[in-house]
Amino acid sequence: MNKNVLMLFALFVGLVSFAQQERQLKLNEDTNLIEVTYFHDNGVVSQTGFYTTDGKLQGEWLSFDSDGKKSVSANYDNGEKVGKWFYWTNKTLREVDYTDNAIVSVIEWKKDDETSLAFRN
Repeated sequence: MNKNVLMLFALFVGLVSFAQQERQLKLNEDTNLIEVTYFHDNGVVSQTGFYTTDGKLQGEWLSFDSDGKKSVSANYDNGEKVGKWFYWTNKTLREVDYTDNAIVSVIEWKKDDETSLAFRN
């Protein structure tokens, strides 16, 4: 009896987890990449990006907050972090540069007013 309860609990947790990660998948036949879009609980897009057919992150990935504002722009090459990544908040923009899946440099700008960003160490 306890084994059946445990199995039902595991099934329930799996279903709840899947429901929280609503997504759309589509194979792009030109690039042979899987296009994916994840959604917040309120229906707003939370992430967009691509997977290789063997499940590795590929190309540009974008993340959005629950209001639809872009919060992260990331780049992958065959599952490894590459190039410039950008992280936005209300007050800062952080640029993180990756080479060979490792951080090479970080630059952060602080918003001084409504229209400008100033360099901050």
